[in-house]
Amino acid sequence: MNNNHVAANMNTSSPTTPKRVLCAALILVAATLSACGDKAKEKKPGQALASVNGEEVTVLQLNEELQRAGVSAAQQDAASKQLLQVLIDRQLLQEAAAKENLDRDPKVMQAIDRARSLIIAQAYLQKRVGNVAKPTPAEVEDYYNKHPEFFSNRKQFSMNELVISANDLTPEVRSAADSAKSLEEVAVWLDTHKIKYGRNQVTRSTADVPPQLSSKLLGMPKGQLFVVKEGPRAMFISVAEVKDAPVSLQVASNQIEQFLVNRKNKELAAAELQRLRSTAKIEYLNKSMVPDPKAAPASAVANADPAAAAPAAMPAADNAPADNASGADKAALDRGVAGLK
Repeated sequence: MNNNHVAANMNTSSPTTPKRVLCAALILVAATLSACGDKAKEKKPGQALASVNGEEVTVLQLNEELQRAGVSAAQQDAASKQLLQVLIDRQLLQEAAAKENLDRDPKVMQAIDRARSLIIAQAYLQKRVGNVAKPTPAEVEDYYNKHPEFFSNRKQFSMNELVISANDLTPEVRSAADSAKSLEEVAVWLDTHKIKYGRNQVTRSTADVPPQLSSKLLGMPKGQLFVVKEGPRAMFISVAEVKDAPVSLQVASNQIEQFLVNRKNKELAAAELQRLRSTAKIEYLNKSMVPDPKAAPASAVANADPAAAAPAAMPAADNAPADNASGADKAALDRGVAGLK
């Protein structure tokens, strides 16, 4: 009821006007309270799990954390309590940071903008690419048959290595390794010259290393040494054993299926990016940043050889030893071709 309407009633009222005015006021108050009640319902207080200095932690937030953590249904009760504490701690840290104006720090703001851009870009690609059709059993089997080195003819390498600091890999040390007949001779030489080193055992297969390196390793005699420099360290490596480690189609089918889905997603994403680039006006204001026309686009580089990426997702044979090498070991082996003797 608006003010003009109330005023009109007052001008034409009978001697009982004060009562009517009071009734009208009560109606307006009741309507206001009702509206407040509707807003309270819109906030859905039942969805709040906790309040941190007045800020609610909601079921939606918890569900998002559970989904991202990949918690199974059987573990959700226990995980929910733990993740709620994580959300509470996060809220406390966020509030403390805001008090110190860290949310306005240029580096923080830049990181937030980057994360926002990534999320939006990924959401767009997900919408455009959609759900890729599941590969047929025939497609899975075809991939299996075309890559025997990953599966039916898979070989497993057991390797020993000595790890030293990259700074200690002097020409003198390289010369000593070149003349050594075994890894133990290298170890004795290092001991004599008081150079610290560590020992590792690495297990890799033809599904874990690039084909070029794989063929080199297969052609090496047992005990052959090669040197790899990897960041702050260097490694002297010898192949101790090579044995058959085949993987059956039944064991590999799930991983092959997932790989084919991922590859298709990448292909569709690359095609969409190419479409967007073809219709966009892209101008390089800094001419030194113009890409080499002979170089493949960044998105294409990532997908240049999808088949070569497949082994990372392939399972080890049931009887294969556990892979106990670090990511750095694998990266070193991937780049180790140049270091082969």
